[in-house]
Amino acid sequence: MVPKTTPKKADVASSASKFSDTISASYKAYCKQVSGDRQLQLIDTFCAFLVAVGVIQFLFVCAAKDSFPLNAFLAGFSACVGQFVLLVSLRMQVVNSFMGISPQRAFGEFVLASLVLHFLCLHFVN
Repeated sequence: MVPKTTPKKADVASSASKFSDTISASYKAYCKQVSGDRQLQLIDTFCAFLVAVGVIQFLFVCAAKDSFPLNAFLAGFSACVGQFVLLVSLRMQVVNSFMGISPQRAFGEFVLASLVLHFLCLHFVN
């Protein structure tokens, strides 16, 4: 039989310290990347807004405990998730341009894909 080992307090404290160090290093790298670039700040703010709206929609459906407007919830939630994915793709293009694709073309494709996404979500409600 393998004896059970309990985690020592020093190990737990060390893990918490490593985790907080990782979070602070990630935040510093993010601030360094975003500082002075208003376009990235705007994209990140819109991504945070979409996450908040998606969470609010999900919590509302959980609180209502009714699936009557299920199509409306699915359309709204999928619009939030889809727009978030499109924004992350645009952010990747803004940070590191893909070879052969100009930033103007990337933004144009983002706008076109957003229009198609919202068109499909609008028709899913009906």
